Amino acid sequence: MAHIELRNITKTFGGHTALKKLNLEIEDGQFFVLLGETGAGKTTTLRLIAGLEKPTSGQILIDGVDVGDWGAAERDVALVLQQYSLYPRYTVRENLEFPLKSKIRRVPDDEIKERVGRAAKTLRIEHLLERKTDRLSGGEMQRVSIGRAIVRKPRVFLMDEPLSALDAKLRESLRTELKDLQRRLGATFLFVTHDQIEAMSMGDRVGVLNHGHLVQTGTPKEIYDNPRDTFVASFVGSPPMNLIKGSLVGGRAVISAKTFELPYEGLATSGADNRPLTFGIRPEDVVLESGAPVAAKVHDVENHGVEKIVTLRIDDTMLRATVPASTDVEIEQDVRFAWNPRKVALFDRNSGVSLRHAG
Repeated sequence: MAHIELRNITKTFGGHTALKKLNLEIEDGQFFVLLGETGAGKTTTLRLIAGLEKPTSGQILIDGVDVGDWGAAERDVALVLQQYSLYPRYTVRENLEFPLKSKIRRVPDDEIKERVGRAAKTLRIEHLLERKTDRLSGGEMQRVSIGRAIVRKPRVFLMDEPLSALDAKLRESLRTELKDLQRRLGATFLFVTHDQIEAMSMGDRVGVLNHGHLVQTGTPKEIYDNPRDTFVASFVGSPPMNLIKGSLVGGRAVISAKTFELPYEGLATSGADNRPLTFGIRPEDVVLESGAPVAAKVHDVENHGVEKIVTLRIDDTMLRATVPASTDVEIEQDVRFAWNPRKVALFDRNSGVSLRHAG
């Protein structure tokens, strides 16, 4: 277990800046998820902590010690990648034993047997121990890959999109297993992903990266309910938050005068009236009901089993609503809707920053 801190980390590759003045803290025993699009700097951050890259400037501390001059082996971290990095001609047992037989950290044979047995039991791969890894499924190979990290008892587990190559059902299953594993080990996990569902379902805390900048850090609930800017608002959530241009006039959100006006009961912000704003509302906070204030046409309907995602068209504005599966709607139907006025977020239209976070 370990406490990790990155202070003012900048990393450049030639003329490209991958990370810029990144400050990040991961507490001992925490499951921290770094979320961002491809190219945001997630893997670079992971490689810097692992000791596979050196920062251009800034400090990396593990348990309060600056490890900038330490090699990867000295840092005692385990890296689990999307590619399984197993030896195909070895059995599962031999793959699990391999990191314990290195010259740097040679472990006694009895202890090797005990660690391998415990890891296999934890990951439910005991029945695969004598099987060659080239005869395993993708999910089984990823379990073995995680097992190779567990047997080492590292200070930190670093995981770079380890579930992205798996099918949806297996991904869901392994998400639960990994979170449960982290709790039982009490270990520090840094999990990198572009999948916001993974981030929200697994992380104790989530950091959102955008083009090398850490935009927001918080619990999944904090980031979902109170996004710092329109990037986070649109990136976190499935479907994402509706973002609509308008202005605040006398306590009402005016998107289109007379045809699209709704009450606002959120943050009392001085100077918000009549300035260019972006209103944010989650689809689950949009309600379809007869007699509601705003008229719309149903533009699209997506069936998701327990719910439907209905896209509404109001003049040139599109708005998504999450409704129960039993709701009877069809394309081009006339409907009326309202929103929860206490759930509306306000963003400055020019900067994209939430007025709650501004200043």
